[in-house]
Amino acid sequence: MNQSVELSLEQKFKQRRFADRVKTLSKEEIEQLSIELYKQMMLKENMYKALVKEEWGIGSDRMFS
Repeated sequence: MNQSVELSLEQKFKQRRFADRVKTLSKEEIEQLSIELYKQMMLKENMYKALVKEEWGIGSDRMFS
């Protein structure tokens, strides 16, 4: 796998801490956390799309300047 898409050592450590924490949560807390994480993933996707559109001048008058 391309090294740029692998987790760093620090990220692996954070993932492990998160996994350990999740094991202590109730079912309801896990459901809420899952919903919040999914929302954050969608917001990040929207941010990336907006950044790409801005950089490439898609959907703006800058494209025709």
